[in-house]
Amino acid sequence: MDTKAGELVHKLAGEHGLALDEYEYLVDHLDEEVRAHLAALAREAREPIYGHDVFVRGLIEFSSYCKNDCLYCGIRASNTGCERYRLTPEQILSCADMGYELGFRTFVLQSGEDRHFTDELLCSIVRALKEAHPDCAVTLSVGERSYESYARLREAGADRYLLRHETANPEHYARLHPAGMSWEHRMQCLRDLRELGYAVGAGFMVGSPFQTPADLARDLAFIQEFQPEMCGIGPFVPHHATPFADEPAGTLEQTLGLLSIIRLIKPGILLPATTALGTIDPRGRELGMEAGANVVMPNLSPGDVRSKYLLYDNKTSTGDEAAESLRSLKRHLARAGYNVVTDRGDPRIS
Repeated sequence: MDTKAGELVHKLAGEHGLALDEYEYLVDHLDEEVRAHLAALAREAREPIYGHDVFVRGLIEFSSYCKNDCLYCGIRASNTGCERYRLTPEQILSCADMGYELGFRTFVLQSGEDRHFTDELLCSIVRALKEAHPDCAVTLSVGERSYESYARLREAGADRYLLRHETANPEHYARLHPAGMSWEHRMQCLRDLRELGYAVGAGFMVGSPFQTPADLARDLAFIQEFQPEMCGIGPFVPHHATPFADEPAGTLEQTLGLLSIIRLIKPGILLPATTALGTIDPRGRELGMEAGANVVMPNLSPGDVRSKYLLYDNKTSTGDEAAESLRSLKRHLARAGYNVVTDRGDPRIS
């Protein structure tokens, strides 16, 4: 093992933070031996808090319409080949009812930035879901909105909010997004969510176009500073109808190493093994757990729309990603030594 990398791993495990240049060095030296050491320490950090529990959240992807034109995303506004759909409020609530019967106690409502879902409409959906299932947590992942919008949704009963920061480098952000989108506004949204009392999830893509070890170091430093309750990272996977169609995907190995680092930065963080991990490797989810993750999000969306929410090519949308296969998911994770928990998750997060 690289001596300096080994020293940095031990420092991170003990102090839960590094300097920016130290993160860059570690990211640049994530060889197999370093990753294995990181993963072992990540599991040691996770287990006193969570044991071998893996929390499942019911994901409802309710709209593939989006007003944005992010260069990496398959549902970008200019993709005329994308099959668009919107679930009705009744369909969304029906998905939640089905998930509740399966044992889910956290629902993640995710969509593109769809203007159809006004504050009034979204608030009514959140209220109805909470009224039907008051013992459940509601997580929203619907992009950038105003402070007032976030406040209304919080008042309606939303508990958590997922908003990936995508990259902590504004110059890198500008190369991934159209001119109308602002890194500063993205970061302000995260601060607004924190101020309003949400449990906040940030996150970034691994191996996105133009990304450097220095960029990833800034992402890790941001996680260290912001201390999100959740962090969603996954490998960049190209989509054929975007400007990045021919760019290489992010790697499983680097993603696993970064999962372990994030667990060591904040041992109590809720850290998903994402669908993208399962897309680039059949065992991606289990390997994510071994690297320190402790959340999975099976899909509760109706079967006929799952393949239409195609953020990237070859996205896993059937099999174990289907909520109906929860039993299979439990079996897979049990073989790896994990216990699937369908409650609200970390009791410290409302």
